[in-house]
Amino acid sequence: MALQALQSSGVAFRKILSHFPEELSLAFAYGSGVYRQAGPSSDQKNAMLDFVFTVDDPVAWHSKNLKKNWNHYSFLKVLGPRFITTVQNNYGAGVYYNPLIMCDGRLIKYGIISTSVLIEDLLNWNNLYIAGRLQKPVKIVAMNENVTLRSALDKNLKSAVTAAFLMLPESFSEEDLFIEIARLSYSGDFRMVVGEDKAKVLNIVKPNIAHFRELYGSILQENPQVVYKIQQGSLEIDKSPEGQFTQLMTLPKTLQQQINHIMDPPGKNRDVEETLLQVAHDPDCGDVVRLGLSAIVRPSSMRQSTKGIFTAGHSLLEPSRHVVRKPRPHGEDV
Repeated sequence: MALQALQSSGVAFRKILSHFPEELSLAFAYGSGVYRQAGPSSDQKNAMLDFVFTVDDPVAWHSKNLKKNWNHYSFLKVLGPRFITTVQNNYGAGVYYNPLIMCDGRLIKYGIISTSVLIEDLLNWNNLYIAGRLQKPVKIVAMNENVTLRSALDKNLKSAVTAAFLMLPESFSEEDLFIEIARLSYSGDFRMVVGEDKAKVLNIVKPNIAHFRELYGSILQENPQVVYKIQQGSLEIDKSPEGQFTQLMTLPKTLQQQINHIMDPPGKNRDVEETLLQVAHDPDCGDVVRLGLSAIVRPSSMRQSTKGIFTAGHSLLEPSRHVVRKPRPHGEDV
């Protein structure tokens, strides 16, 4: 199962986890502090460590964390855990970040997301925010036995493969596929336009081909629509209208709805299946899928960044460190 490739036994990560309330359904670390990235700013040893904590009861978790780590929060802490949870769930992409925290001698940032919100994002790509992050290699530090969550994590990986297939030619390399997958959650992200290194995706994928292969290898081998030549690192897929229609019909619900919205002429009100059948026959099928992804990513990345202004906590008191940090794209930062 592809999900097993996400597992990690990092003692240093678990030590950091010990500073937080224990009730986590999932905790993972990600970004350049965990996996080496190419490029000029690739100092892994001193890079900030990024975490996401998934919790069943955000109000109870924030209540305990406020008692343990009061100084991690912005001015919103005086309004209490219920208000913080409302901000977390109802604004942005459903995740609440506390950035620029010193913990065990490392600079960290951690986000909190409700288990139910994450499952919805993994299955339907409502925001493709944390779901997008989980399409790239991460280090899972803790995970409980929530079968629904585990199944949703696996489904998210399969959906990423399907969406990437629709935007690739009939024959391509493993690296082409992994670049396309890594690019999914950056489609339409305004931060990729206003200052992020355009080579960001390449910098993520190239040093981590083996990790991507570990994450997606079993999915590719079990997929009946692809010929996966492991030794050569090459793949061939069915690009017939029938093949593309099958792929379109298995895409997450929100992406299907966005494609329908893009392609449905005013007043026609076609159902989604009819629209997807038309797209399957369209030579520009891949471009339509990419537009649908952008329609999901752009608004959620902008809302989440706006929310970050209010949740940034004590880091706002350290402008020199805060301003020089380059904004990172969708799923990579606040």
